[in-house]
Amino acid sequence: MTEASASGAHGGHGGHGHCPPAKLTGRIVRPHDPGYTDARLGWDQLFSHYPLVIVFAQNTQDVVNALTWARQHDTAVRIRSGRHSLEGWSNVDSGLVIDISELKSVHIDAHARVATVGAGLNQEEAVTTLAKQNFAVTTGTEGSVGLSGATLGGGFGFLTRWLGMACDSLIGAEIVVADGDECAKVIKVDLNHHSDLLWALRGAGNGNFGIVTSLTYKLAPLKSVTYLQATWDGTGDLRRLFEAYQRTAPFTDARLGTQLEAHRNQILLFAVLPEGTPAETKRLLAPLLSVGSPQVTTQVGNWGDVYAGFQIPIELEPANWKFYSQFARKPFPAKAIDVVISFIRNAPTDDSNYFLQAFGGNVRRSPRGGTAFPHRDALFYAEPGVGWGKRSDQPGICDPLTPQAQAWIAEFSQELRPYVDGAYVNVPNIGTQDWETAYWRNNFDRLRKIKAKYDPQNVFQYDQSIPPAVC
Repeated sequence: MTEASASGAHGGHGGHGHCPPAKLTGRIVRPHDPGYTDARLGWDQLFSHYPLVIVFAQNTQDVVNALTWARQHDTAVRIRSGRHSLEGWSNVDSGLVIDISELKSVHIDAHARVATVGAGLNQEEAVTTLAKQNFAVTTGTEGSVGLSGATLGGGFGFLTRWLGMACDSLIGAEIVVADGDECAKVIKVDLNHHSDLLWALRGAGNGNFGIVTSLTYKLAPLKSVTYLQATWDGTGDLRRLFEAYQRTAPFTDARLGTQLEAHRNQILLFAVLPEGTPAETKRLLAPLLSVGSPQVTTQVGNWGDVYAGFQIPIELEPANWKFYSQFARKPFPAKAIDVVISFIRNAPTDDSNYFLQAFGGNVRRSPRGGTAFPHRDALFYAEPGVGWGKRSDQPGICDPLTPQAQAWIAEFSQELRPYVDGAYVNVPNIGTQDWETAYWRNNFDRLRKIKAKYDPQNVFQYDQSIPPAVC
């Protein structure tokens, strides 16, 4: 496969790993520029960083130039796409942020059922673009999240039980890696070229090995879905719903994707059945819909239209968020469900919630070439979350609710620890004990070896990045 180096003309870096001095190219934003505040802020306004320079790459060469420049100037570098990094790690004070969100190309080969897309698409752009041609891949449910970040960490949502993890349909990537002492180069990764790196990118690819600039997916045909939403007032039915959910949702028809979400004033159930009817969806969900007296709506339509329809505009969301990610490998006993009920009833805001997403189905099948994502045996994914505060262009103002919100979620997740296992790298926490095995279980040593091969100088590092193996 082709490899292009930063030095271009002389095809490499000689014996010393030196490149000609790099110039920053692309759309460049510095602290004195008028758009700097917009350019530096992320989705979660709990975090606020002041980078030295932000490069919005317009093509792969801009990324090569930016990485080479950062290495030549000994400057910390971070990679950003959708700005949803939940610990603020896609940004850095006094460093270089390489933002790939403007790499939005799409090429769909309908005959081969393959799409190659720029790594800057967000999930809503990807879902709606593919759906116009009646195709789909697994994505998460939140449209403004970057497609590449979601996929490279594993990626799951309403189509997971049907199509597997998002990373399972990733069959290739273009990635800019560090080269020699101060250079950068582009490599193409697929099942036949750098297949070890493809394995690592499928579940551990977020900012650990290089900068992914395009992604190639195997597509699934999908013409229409049934989307069901059920709402229960209050939390009185939560125990029965939780018990019914964990008994049925991970074991039902592998097409059915569901999410159960509890708030202090209501409980919500969302379900998507690809190529299914409302009657079939209700039949599969009967053990849940027969609890209490929910209000139930259904909609049949193109997946892109349905997906766009349940998005909440960012400006209507709280400014500050904190989440803890957990996987359950066996059903919660009554004591664990009691913990959920008592914390949800005492949640600090209406936006705070606890949600479950059923696994099972085709999550249990690994794709050809395998993946670094290790939590395939989970019954369900569980996540307490707390959202608070109003959005503004001056984040970091101390919100009076912050201490209460953070204490609530820390205690909530701590109380559930006996019943859960592991954590999800796309929903990280700075305080996670043994994060290496929480995110990757027994894949961590292999990931360190691959890191040593592709990034021996540890150019791509942040608080919980994978360190290179030391021989």
